[in-house]
Amino acid sequence: MLESYFTIRSDGESEIEIKKSRFICSLKRVYSEDEAKIFIAQKKKEHWKATHNCSAFIIGEKSAIQRSSDDGEPSGTAGVPMLEVLKKQELINVVAVVTRYFGGTKLGSGGLIRAYSHAVSHALTEIGLVEGKLQQEIRLTISYPNVSKVQNFMKNNLYTIKETVYGEQVTIICLVDEPNTEQFMTEIVEQLNGQVHFDKGECSYHEQPITKKGASK
Repeated sequence: MLESYFTIRSDGESEIEIKKSRFICSLKRVYSEDEAKIFIAQKKKEHWKATHNCSAFIIGEKSAIQRSSDDGEPSGTAGVPMLEVLKKQELINVVAVVTRYFGGTKLGSGGLIRAYSHAVSHALTEIGLVEGKLQQEIRLTISYPNVSKVQNFMKNNLYTIKETVYGEQVTIICLVDEPNTEQFMTEIVEQLNGQVHFDKGECSYHEQPITKKGASK
């Protein structure tokens, strides 16, 4: 499993206008090539009057599946530039469809490349990105006098407290990046002089919004 990944925060779309041509970029999370193809087909049906519905997608933990289509635009001026934007942001499991309604002014090859790239970059900025990290849930059972010690330690070391449960003792549920699990537990033992009981919960991906350099052109 990947320790972390980047993808879009949610499905959505945005629109820009360049020399009276409308460029509508639709983004969706997908987890198979069939899902991507179905979405592309849906957008082509929805925008059947459009001049072009160009597409690009990246799927798989190691970006194993990468496809693009110029959908009638000059070769290399739409699909590949769109794919390059997704690759630059290191995104996975996402499909982009840019629908173009021609406005009467030809853009030329360079203009098309810039337009389709910008359409995707603009959509990524509008919708937002997330980083998913593989994190281990660890439950700390401690005494009340040690609560502030743990809270300060978590804050100063950028660990995440998911929940705190108060009973006869206090249970603090923490989320720790999976590779750092043993180090975290060792540090907690040192902080509390061994006065802690650990229980491991599930290990799963947790997503946080991010801003990646170059997400907007």
